[in-house]
Amino acid sequence: MDAGFSARRGRLRAAGLALFFLFAASPAAAATFKVSPIQIYLSAARTTELLAVENQSAESVRLQVTAFGWNQSPGGEIELAPTEDVVFFPALLTLEPGKERKIRIGVSKAAGAVEKTYRVFVEELPPLEKPSEAGNRSEVKVLTRFGVPIFVQPAKVTRSGAIENAKLESGSVKFQVKNTGNAAFSLVAVRTSGTGADGSQTFENQAAGWYVLAGGERVYEIAIPATDCRRTKTISLEAKTERDAWKASLAVAPEACGPASR
Repeated sequence: MDAGFSARRGRLRAAGLALFFLFAASPAAAATFKVSPIQIYLSAARTTELLAVENQSAESVRLQVTAFGWNQSPGGEIELAPTEDVVFFPALLTLEPGKERKIRIGVSKAAGAVEKTYRVFVEELPPLEKPSEAGNRSEVKVLTRFGVPIFVQPAKVTRSGAIENAKLESGSVKFQVKNTGNAAFSLVAVRTSGTGADGSQTFENQAAGWYVLAGGERVYEIAIPATDCRRTKTISLEAKTERDAWKASLAVAPEACGPASR
């Protein structure tokens, strides 16, 4: 991997939606466009999809389309890699104000037993400038990029998950939400709560959820105040999607709560 792509990959890791800037020195100007749908599902029965792009601004906008293989780290960061699997047309387009254009998107590889995941990006390009204008820029131009997930689904989709390896160490509860199925799911809530010996709730925490791709996992670590931890007998964990919920519980050993507060 060359140094140029390595730097670009680092920049793309954080991009689901991204904004890029051309800096100068005065009020910001931005073209606004939208894409639809915001997720693309392909399969053996549906091999292509149309992505509509609409220019909602009062100025023309130049756009570039690119695609990458998509994976995720256990911490939830997007990981992108070059791919030739995704095919699309057109790759470059110009939209006049109020106009819409559809981009045909497909995948060259057949669906397999496990879902394949990609991301297609529609990125605004800087406007073309006349030579006389190049030296007179006095605005900040905001360039927008939308990232749209592509899911190439197997013939039979199985979505399942589990909470595993839960433990309490030094006052932090650590656990993994694993995708044990063959297709991605999206977590809408990840909750931890404590129950004392008398049945009362000692603490409650809710962490952000997101996609967990097929065969992947999301690692969570949530700190519990020492006072609350020492009042807790059992910790309950829940990872919830729109359709399913997976639960686990953890007995609390006081010595795992970390040093006592002074």
